[in-house]
Amino acid sequence: MRSRMRDRHYWKFVAPLFVFAATWLMSLGTAHGQAMSLTDNIQPLSARAATICEEASAPPSLKDALRQVCLRKPAVRIGSSIPQTIIIGFVGGFVKRDDPKHPEVQFAAYLRDRYASGIHVEVFSNHAGREALRQVEQLLDTDHDGGLSAAEKQQARIIIYGHSWGASETVAFARELGQKNIPVLLTIQLDSIVKPGQQDSTIPPNVASAVNFYQSEGFLHGRRKILAADPARTKIIGNFQMTYRDHPINCDNYPWFPRTFNKPHHEIENDPRIWDQLTSLIDAELSSAQATVSRPGVSEASRFGH
Repeated sequence: MRSRMRDRHYWKFVAPLFVFAATWLMSLGTAHGQAMSLTDNIQPLSARAATICEEASAPPSLKDALRQVCLRKPAVRIGSSIPQTIIIGFVGGFVKRDDPKHPEVQFAAYLRDRYASGIHVEVFSNHAGREALRQVEQLLDTDHDGGLSAAEKQQARIIIYGHSWGASETVAFARELGQKNIPVLLTIQLDSIVKPGQQDSTIPPNVASAVNFYQSEGFLHGRRKILAADPARTKIIGNFQMTYRDHPINCDNYPWFPRTFNKPHHEIENDPRIWDQLTSLIDAELSSAQATVSRPGVSEASRFGH
């Protein structure tokens, strides 16, 4: 019994160190590549940039990750009467917000191109929650008076997604929005690894729907189950386990260390089925908004119980 307790305390101590080492080494491994590929190619977030679907020179592993979404038909045009949907992504570890080697970043570019108008998509590091909050508040402040009215808050249409520590930040960010009485349409967690001082298993009541994808085979494996703080206000779409023992995923866009010691945690990040599911969920939210606007007398606030 004492031996088990010692082992448990040992791993409780070692696991965070491993997370730090893995993510730090990964950021070192990608630094040179970023310097070569980003300095000449970064465009303003609002500018039209080539997506992974069009980029012939993109690494095969990245093209594989988003191959299913690239095969989708064009999205239905979003009506101008629908309030702008804000989609916020959080990358994991110490990854930079514009690191093109990560599907989270490429997916954001794909969404901007897919919907063209009616949405604002932006990716942040998981340590930049305050910066993300300032950006969301600025976007919601439609009368530009420096503050958010109750009406501006209730008009909010926000979707948040993230991987690893970015998934933990997804829940923390939704909770912070809830403290400001700002509703969230959907949170999406990919192999969520809880950050120190955060709680990633309980979805706050300002979130209408939440979904969790995880794997349990790697040294680092994600949160198995998320729950709603208030089931009457939040629908848990599901906790979906992904497995890669008989379905390996190409992870050549990552350095040797994470590919060797932590591959399943990045296989889920590169899994084309995941990004296809995310696109379906986002499409459903935007289609639902179109239908809601076409039915007079149904408000977003009443839809989500706020």
